Amino acid sequence: MSTYLIGDVHGCYDELIALLNQVSFRPETDTLWLTGDLVARGPKSLDVLRYVHSLGDSVRIVLGNHDLHLLAVYAGISRNKPKDLVTPLLDAPDVDTLINWLRRQPLLQVDEKNRLVMAHAGITPQWDLATAITCAGEVSAVLSSDSYPLFLDAMYGDMPNNWSPQLTGLARLRFSTNALTRMRYCFANGQLDMYCKDAPGNAPSLLKPWFSLPGPVREEYSIVFGHWASLEGQGTPEGVYALDTGCCWGGALTCLRWEDKAWFHQASLRPEDTNDK
Repeated sequence: MSTYLIGDVHGCYDELIALLNQVSFRPETDTLWLTGDLVARGPKSLDVLRYVHSLGDSVRIVLGNHDLHLLAVYAGISRNKPKDLVTPLLDAPDVDTLINWLRRQPLLQVDEKNRLVMAHAGITPQWDLATAITCAGEVSAVLSSDSYPLFLDAMYGDMPNNWSPQLTGLARLRFSTNALTRMRYCFANGQLDMYCKDAPGNAPSLLKPWFSLPGPVREEYSIVFGHWASLEGQGTPEGVYALDTGCCWGGALTCLRWEDKAWFHQASLRPEDTNDK
């Protein structure tokens, strides 16, 4: 029985299957964790969703910002961007089944036995684990409800960017969504910066990677995240694992086997140059 954690798939179905074959993944005994952004930018988002959906209880995922954007496109809130390559998914006969399954997936996974936490972008240092669980659950509850289009319509925006327990309503949900699915940098006080996407060596000096700031969750748990391809899986402190290594940008799909911390990589089968990481 092994636990395999894989970074952002982004529609790279062929690479996902090749990587799972490389590690001899067996859904009847093993568990697959996926850091979110299952869809968009790669050519086979439909195949990825169909496969992951078929795994049932053998897979644990979190939603990423591209997954949320897909939900917004499906709901008629946002436009379908040609570069996302999701038209075959939106036109598929089983799209309703896949979308309704996807919107019921969580934004946070916690494994107490392994002291392991996974979120697409990470965990803001302003939160302890109880707060992270509560806030992630609030977003999931709305996404699972019939009123989810109303939330998706209000989801976009960079404010508020500072946590307060007094936040309520859509402002609270937007902060939680940004912290869990879009965050890269914080200011020294933990306030989110939602603009900089550069690798740490090129970022303004006032900004710090979220994982470089002390926080209650990082002190007690290992944290696995994706989202930040320009890190190339490097530069995180002990106990923090960056798994997005840019497969859809011509990099690789990365897997960490949790039990022995063994690393596996599958090079992109569709090299592509882009700066939008």
